[in-house]
Amino acid sequence: MNSICSKVYGFIRRCPAEGFALLLTLFTVHYSLFTAHAQKNEHYNSPLYSPKYYDPSLGVSNGLPNALKEVGIEQRLGEQLPLEAVFKNEKGEPVKLSEYFRNGRPAVLALVYYECPMLCNQVLNGMTGTLKGISLEPGKDFDVIAVSFDARENEKPGLAENKKASYMERYNRKGTENGWHFLTGDQASVDAITKAVGFSYKWDEKSNQFAHASAIMVVTPDGKLSRYFYGIDYSPKDVKFGLMESADKKIGGVSDQLLLYCYHYDPSTGKYGFQVLSALRLTAIATLLGMGVMGFVFWRRNKKAVNSKS
Repeated sequence: MNSICSKVYGFIRRCPAEGFALLLTLFTVHYSLFTAHAQKNEHYNSPLYSPKYYDPSLGVSNGLPNALKEVGIEQRLGEQLPLEAVFKNEKGEPVKLSEYFRNGRPAVLALVYYECPMLCNQVLNGMTGTLKGISLEPGKDFDVIAVSFDARENEKPGLAENKKASYMERYNRKGTENGWHFLTGDQASVDAITKAVGFSYKWDEKSNQFAHASAIMVVTPDGKLSRYFYGIDYSPKDVKFGLMESADKKIGGVSDQLLLYCYHYDPSTGKYGFQVLSALRLTAIATLLGMGVMGFVFWRRNKKAVNSKS
């Protein structure tokens, strides 16, 4: 082992450019093997690919309460939002949904209801915390649209306005207020947007509240559903990549674009996973560029040394 290390060291000293390329290649291979192993485990834990077994003796019961059997979120990627549907903004003014898709920006969409005692606040809190963790700004790079799916809130003046004020204080970035929108609508408008999103909910008489699932969605500048992120805790990296892809890579810096090249959205998990092949391509390009630069530097040095001797 010592003799191998000494030979590698000697090779690097004799040929720095080739030695650098060798070390970079060994590191890349080691890292890609490690990442491929990690990807494999995550891949088969995905609901889309995990093995499924059918046992007739188990019946059809899944143990869920009745109120939860009819709720959920069905991904409808590419589905067009009902842009002609009319809602009220936080000031109580009627506005078509299309008003928020005339600026060429993508949007983050959250279906909640403002008097929800628990889950909806967690969705909005998680979304706000995530957006604080990315460099993109509402009103400049994207919009945030919260829509109440409780049609009764359409007749409660000030409710959406107060909700917006509380989250503007929580977000705490001045100048972004025009990028946040808190809407309410009548039952027809609510039905139109929840159907398009694939959002199913149900009123539960026992708890006196709506039973529903939790997620935020990313929508393209022309109002089509692009990404779903489930739960109440959303990765800033995933949301940022989702916005960048939905905007056709017109937002975000060069470094963000390079990172996005190495990640791929998995609809079954609602997350971005590392792509080994893309990373290897970038590494190969970086290696060739590095070898070229170092070769040029050493060529210049050798030329100067020859000229000085002559």
